[in-house]
Amino acid sequence: MENARIYLSPPHMTGREQAYIQDVFDSNWIAPLGPHVDAFEQEFCAAVGAGHALALSSGTAALHLALLHLGIGPGDEVVVSTLTFAASVNPIVYLGARPLFIDSEPASWNMDPALLAAFLARRARANRLPKAVVVVHLYGQSADLGPILAACRQHGVPLIEDAAEALGATYQGRAPGTFGRAGIFSFNGNKIITTSGGGMLVADDAALIAHARKLATQARDPAPHYQHSEIGYNYRLSNILAAVGRAQLAALPERVAARRHNFARYQALLGDLPGVSFMPEAAWGQANRWLTIMTIDPQHAPAGRETVRLALEAENIEARPVWKPMHLQPVFRDYECLGGAVAEHLFDQGLCLPSGSSLTAGDLARVAQVVRHTLS
Repeated sequence: MENARIYLSPPHMTGREQAYIQDVFDSNWIAPLGPHVDAFEQEFCAAVGAGHALALSSGTAALHLALLHLGIGPGDEVVVSTLTFAASVNPIVYLGARPLFIDSEPASWNMDPALLAAFLARRARANRLPKAVVVVHLYGQSADLGPILAACRQHGVPLIEDAAEALGATYQGRAPGTFGRAGIFSFNGNKIITTSGGGMLVADDAALIAHARKLATQARDPAPHYQHSEIGYNYRLSNILAAVGRAQLAALPERVAARRHNFARYQALLGDLPGVSFMPEAAWGQANRWLTIMTIDPQHAPAGRETVRLALEAENIEARPVWKPMHLQPVFRDYECLGGAVAEHLFDQGLCLPSGSSLTAGDLARVAQVVRHTLS
């Protein structure tokens, strides 16, 4: 009999979701918006330390609205991390703007602050500053926000934080996603908590959230009839999904602890293998370890990343390469990238291991056994 499949990062329900959902059905408040949406926004603000929050249909929608509020439009340039998922970049292109990619640094695998600072200084001298910077907190670890914020503030360039993967992480004791003009989070099915699909936009600027809320509800003007002075979008989160989110959010500390435990076990079980290392944890904060990522150096290991991935798949275990950098993606091939060698190296050698918070000790041992056998 085939072994049960081990997924990369499956949803993990608490058991309390059904009670929240039953309340939705009992009240017949099924439509988008409602008391659970309001409560989810308030509870999320408390969880991350944000001033205001807006629950939305996806993290991509949140990023799109943040860029819209900043006035990003055709021909504008927006700097963004190259080592990320395409959803960090697509909203820039939705608006007719041009992404400009920046390489990673080795300490956290996130945007290189030195590259960013040098680029902004050059552009300031040429009077050609970008309209915004989007920094991605990759795989649950914060970028080095101090120097990134300093460079942005020096040149008056707004910073948006893509914290889709980083809920529950910290930077100098605070939640990433709460430092820039706006932060975005995702509750997709594979994230550390999930509403099946959904996202959150946070900001300390009440006007930003109020404008984004209007845009997310088809930009209806305050009038007794339907009147619109801006183009709007249908980006609202339903009351049902917000109810799920409330139950999930209450379990966030346990979910972070479980994923960090997974990382520690993998490191203990596999860290002695030649050529194997793991995503480092930078000194400036604590990662949520959304995914555990190992790198395999083919010059020191008997097999490379793809051989290990295929060996795991043969045993019905899902694993994936690290994100393919955006500057290598066919759809973004015409856009500039500063650097790129670090991100390319991580893509060549990085493998994401099953990391769900519901993994058992047996699951972890099964994954490790396949990896160890392949690399022995």
